[in-house]
Amino acid sequence: MKVTVDEDQCCGAGQRVLIAPEVFDQREDDGIVILLDVEPPEQLHVPVREAAGVCPAAAIVLSETA
Repeated sequence: MKVTVDEDQCCGAGQRVLIAPEVFDQREDDGIVILLDVEPPEQLHVPVREAAGVCPAAAIVLSETA
């Protein structure tokens, strides 16, 4: 899995940090997403998918890697 984020689209809701803190963080000043792991290990795929699914701005994009 490869994760990309669109900082310009992010609204700073913050749910992703609660769901997958190993992969996502947020800036202190405005809450915009910070991607910590572009290719998270398989054991984190379920929470990363959940985080992407609850993102109200659809700023998290997932793609499967071979």
